[in-house]
Amino acid sequence: MATNPRPILSTQVSTPTERQEWRARRLKCPLPIITAIPKIELHVHIEGTLSPSLRWKFSQKHKIPLTKGAAKIPLTSLSAVREVYTQIRGRIGAASAEGRECFPFFEIYYGGFELLRDEDDYYELAKEYFERAAEMGVVYCEVFFDAQGHTRRGVGMDVLMGGFRRAQVYAEEHLKVSQFFILQGLIGKQVENSKVKSQWIMCILRDMSPESAIEAFEAALPYRDMIVGIGLDSDELDRPPKLFEAVFRRARDDGFKITTHCDFNQKDTHEHIRQVAEDLGGSGADRIDHGMNTADRDKLMNLIKVKDIGMTICPCAYIRHTPESEVFPRIKKLFDAGIKITIASDDPAYMEDNWVLHNLYLVREKCEFKDQDMMQLQRNAVEVCWASDDVKEDLFGKLDEFERTYLKT
Repeated sequence: MATNPRPILSTQVSTPTERQEWRARRLKCPLPIITAIPKIELHVHIEGTLSPSLRWKFSQKHKIPLTKGAAKIPLTSLSAVREVYTQIRGRIGAASAEGRECFPFFEIYYGGFELLRDEDDYYELAKEYFERAAEMGVVYCEVFFDAQGHTRRGVGMDVLMGGFRRAQVYAEEHLKVSQFFILQGLIGKQVENSKVKSQWIMCILRDMSPESAIEAFEAALPYRDMIVGIGLDSDELDRPPKLFEAVFRRARDDGFKITTHCDFNQKDTHEHIRQVAEDLGGSGADRIDHGMNTADRDKLMNLIKVKDIGMTICPCAYIRHTPESEVFPRIKKLFDAGIKITIASDDPAYMEDNWVLHNLYLVREKCEFKDQDMMQLQRNAVEVCWASDDVKEDLFGKLDEFERTYLKT
């Protein structure tokens, strides 16, 4: 009987062409354990879902010229914008040839903020994400947003939250989550049985001041019915979590959940992970975003497991700048240790259009995860999400129903 060969984990960073070829091959052979399983997404930045079509639409609406790279090369058509999205790089120098003609990640990410001006823009941005999520079988999500990146441009908190609220209501009242089963030759059978439920996490921008963080937190208080948690993101270099301890103490005291990005292979990452797990908010965070270098230290792994801290992992983001051989053994080590890792999108529009679906395919293949492992990833997500007990019970019920139908246990 033929068996699938074990995946070969490259020791070199893959090229964009290699990653796109893998993506195309994988999507030609869909697996119901991935396409049909109810998905819980706990790490996606709403600003990182800005599609080329919306970027172009908003630029035309607000008459804002689009350019790329340090050379400010004009983008004069939607097709040109789509091409730019395939050329995004990491932290490259503006003076380099690559930096002059391509977008570094943070440039295109924050450049997209400038195009969001009124409530309808925020509504369309979030609505498009929820529609895409529903198509991929996401039944519950907790979505990051960077309030300071908007309010510092003069956009009122009421403007962005008003748009997000409208999209959230639309998703829960009108969208139906699609699940595609490929069982017993019934290719393309579609089952629609639930709506998209969501909550929001406001991230503090760590490249702004701690005082600004407090101001942002206070501005978020009127929206506690939408915002379930406070996070920390943006460029981590020399900006440790403890720098923002005051805002996380406030958040903890006021009943918010807390989490923080600990970027993969960043300077001082092990100490940053320890701060988040042990100290943040007085007793440690509820979740850690990324935090992959936890796998390097048994002491850190034990700390996170004992404290039952969940972790959100976004593998398609890491392989853009790190060899597979450094990524997937760490993911599997964390999973095998019983740490509650979950798989999510991060900034899918800027990461070669790889969403939660594609990230799940990647770990399925590269970590050699079995069907029960894929089930466990979603159960982990339910356990560490910040939904109400009633919503969690419903999510577990959906997973149990899927397991009975697909795995026939």
